[in-house]
This record gives sequence, C-alpha cells and structure tokens, in this order.
Amino acid sequence: MKAMALQEDFGLENLKPLERDVPKPGPGEVLLKMKAASLNYRDLLIAEDRYGGRFKLPLVPLSDGCGEVAEVGEGVSRVAVGDRVAPIFFQKWLSGDATLEGLVSSMGGPLDGCWQEYRVLSEQGVVKAPAHLSDAQVASLPCAALTAWRALVTEGGIKAGDTILLQGTGGVSIFALQFAKAAGAEVIITSSSDEKLERAKSLGADHVINYRETPETSKIVRDITGWRGVDHVIEVGGAETLKEALKSIRLNGRISIIGNVSGNTADLRIGAIIATRVTMQGISVGSRADFEAMNRAIDLHKIDPVVDTVLPFDAGRDAFAQMATGKHFGKICIDLEA
Repeated sequence: MKAMALQEDFGLENLKPLERDVPKPGPGEVLLKMKAASLNYRDLLIAEDRYGGRFKLPLVPLSDGCGEVAEVGEGVSRVAVGDRVAPIFFQKWLSGDATLEGLVSSMGGPLDGCWQEYRVLSEQGVVKAPAHLSDAQVASLPCAALTAWRALVTEGGIKAGDTILLQGTGGVSIFALQFAKAAGAEVIITSSSDEKLERAKSLGADHVINYRETPETSKIVRDITGWRGVDHVIEVGGAETLKEALKSIRLNGRISIIGNVSGNTADLRIGAIIATRVTMQGISVGSRADFEAMNRAIDLHKIDPVVDTVLPFDAGRDAFAQMATGKHFGKICIDLEA
C-alpha cells in the first residue's frame, strides 16, 4: 500500500511516498480502508519540526481521517465490515478527564496518522460517522470539530443566549460558529478578510470584525455587548490576541485557549485576570465519549462541516503550503483514493 511519510528527517522536503505492506488486524483491531484525511495547523508544525519534541521517523502525518472498515479481528463488536468511521485523535482517551496515557496516544505524532491507504487501529479508537456527511467532511471532525465542541459544550456549558467571540476562520473557529448557532448563541467573529467575514455571516455569524482595520477588537466587542463583554472566547491566536480576549470577556466569563498561531508567550496583566474572575482553560481536543456526543448533535442538526479544498493523495506539499498561507476558510482535505 502507499503512504505519505516524513522519512529521513523533518521538513516538507522530506515528505515523500512510502510503500508498505497492507497490515492485518489482530484481536480487538480493525483494518480501515482510508477514504479521506484533513490537515490541522498542528500537522504543519510537526512536519516543520516546530511542534516541540521530535517524534520517531518515519512518521505518517495527519491526525484526522475517514475510513471504511475492511476487516475486523477476533472479538470486535463495536463496528462491523462496511461501517464508515473516523479515528479518534487520542487513541487512549475514551471518556472522562484526560490522562497522561491518553495524551501521548495522538494520531499523526507520535502514532502514525491517516495519510495512507490502510490503517489498523483498536476498535476502541474509532467512532461511526454521521451518515449525511461526505468522506472529506467526516475527516474534518476528529481534531478541529472536537476541539470546538469540547471548548463550548463539554467544558463551556454553552446555552441559548450566550455571546461567543471567535478568532479567525480556520477549522476550529468555523466549527465553533456552527455549534454555537445550533445552541442558540450570539456569535461575534474576527478575520482580516472581508470576504471571509461575509462567508461567516452566511453561516450565521451575527457580528463580524475586520481586525486589520480595527486591531483593538475589544472596543467593538464592548460596543456590541453594551460593555458587558462576551460569555466565552475561543482563543486560537495566542500571544497577539490574548490581551484583546481578556479585554472582551465579561465578569466570570471563560476563555478557552486552543492555539498559539501568533506566538507562545504573552505579557498579561495579572490584575485584569483577578478583577474579571475569568476562567482560562487549555483545551486539548477531547475524548471518544465527547466525539460520539458531538456526532449525535451533528446528525440531529444536520450540520455540514465547511471544506475549503480537497486535494489528491500525492499533493502533500501543496496541501501544507496552502495551510501555511492561512487563506483557507474551513478545512483542507486529502482524497486518499484520488
């Protein structure tokens, strides 16, 4: 079978096709015929050796995928041949709070990811896919969608009437927009692109802010909310956006810290954190139980994940180059059968 792997070293120049034997599932395992995969910013950081900690090579990238169960090992009961499934991001985080064992079982590093024609996984490490979604849409769920779900629902307890501030129009933020609107929340979203902001409005965004035109986005947020502030911020920017997030949050509000695109170190006013009584929490994707709950909501509300681009199997560097530009709206996906 064919796989795409970082081979001799990290760096996109070392991302090359690799031939391997089709694996066989053992007891409690399933063989997936992979249909599609999707990219996250984390995948780019790992490929360029900017993630922190070097994983064992060769490494098959991309944590997120969609596959069809082609064969099952002895004792498998959770899924059957022919089922369409998605691997869970943390293969050993099944429910409850995260554990160290769970957090070191992530797909796409240290475990081989989904950019291959076949993949063997434990039956415990897959979930059935919502039937109305395409393969690419299913492949967009395991990391970005589940991160947004965990932040807003599992940890955030979002409810109708809440006001949510979203940063940018990448995968996590667009899923958060869709989940927030399904919950009856009011959504404010930022971007540097008026075109992207118009697309966000078509998905239900109530207020949009171009942060290039207005870098101090908190002033507009305060105007929108009557100076009360928002209930919840999905913080994906990092160092350059966290200060504005703190200025935008209401008393006793919540900031879910998910990304650090603009930097890893921020100079914060401790007094502001104390004064607002804000809850700031890091979000690391979620458990299998979270994934299954999210899929039920996606199925109930017939939510359609937004896929920006679908590229063929061998378009590895093109996919990462597009991710690096930040010009995409929603998810960049790979058709593993093309």
